[in-house]
Amino acid sequence: MSIKITGTGSYIPNEVEKNEDFHQHLFLNTDGSTIASSNQVIVDKFKAITGIVERRYADKQLTASDLGFLAAQKTIEDADIDPETLDYIICAHNFGDVKHDTIQSDILPCLASRIKHSLRIKNPKCIAYDILFGCPGWVEGVIQAQAFIKAGIAKRCLVIGCETLSRVVDKHDRDSMIYSDGAGASIIEEVDGKDGILAHDSASFTYDEAYYLYFGNSNNKDLCRDTKYIKMYGRKIYEFALSNVPLAMKSCLDKSGLDIKDIKKILIHQANEKMDEAIINRFYKLYNTEVPKGIMPMSIHKLGNSSVATVPTLFDLLKNNKINDHCIEKGDVIIFASVGAGMHINAIVYKY
Repeated sequence: MSIKITGTGSYIPNEVEKNEDFHQHLFLNTDGSTIASSNQVIVDKFKAITGIVERRYADKQLTASDLGFLAAQKTIEDADIDPETLDYIICAHNFGDVKHDTIQSDILPCLASRIKHSLRIKNPKCIAYDILFGCPGWVEGVIQAQAFIKAGIAKRCLVIGCETLSRVVDKHDRDSMIYSDGAGASIIEEVDGKDGILAHDSASFTYDEAYYLYFGNSNNKDLCRDTKYIKMYGRKIYEFALSNVPLAMKSCLDKSGLDIKDIKKILIHQANEKMDEAIINRFYKLYNTEVPKGIMPMSIHKLGNSSVATVPTLFDLLKNNKINDHCIEKGDVIIFASVGAGMHINAIVYKY
């Protein structure tokens, strides 16, 4: 028997926000001073580093749990299951439901309960709860689902990652251009065979690193000091990720007993193209081997960084042949990996 992803689904919002849409923004330094460079220069430099050309924002009437519900519907249909047979619904997010043009996060009830309600599941033994684990939340949710199944307390779980980061960004911060909205989901269950989840690894670095991502004031000092926005120390995160993510991936691969040459695809959190490329390069250097061509599919160029939604969305797109020049076949070995607020890191070795 093995524990496997038997269904996937994602919801990609319709509203496209292109890089040129930021040309009219008033970007400021953290001290509130005007940035010397023009917006054209700022946006061009941003694209060169992150690879992002455009990102998606949710429709005004939709919240994160709505996106999660829409992704969950597709996942249940893809797995061809009765939703009443779900034992757990695990929803990863960071900010709960933030309505358009508001500043308040709403997580009462939790998003998993809201999604279960929207799915019209009657079964009270279907447990619905949220996980707050930064960007690696969906990967960690899959790890938890596997643990429940291995422990014999669940047979089938729905794991969702959903977020509307566009509603918690400081428009005066250049980093606001990174973030986007979206949702991805998966069904995890025990099936016959020897494929599925082969190994996993997680870590939380909090001694010095806990606040590399945090909730802080706008760079515009004229705005209310009580209103907070998502903020990050980009350079510190970059250095942290390059030092620690490859090691977590290696630990996970070594646990699986597989060789580095067995890996067909690496699906890494879509945070920053240059950072992801550097992580992959360092990972392969740990095995004294070259990075194979086409090992890392990317979605960040068109979808931006939707946090917990990036990895499940990327997997859903790859599985459905919607990423140019990339495909997976039965028996292919994949690594899922993520890093984010906390600072948390995790990885899964998975045989498709």
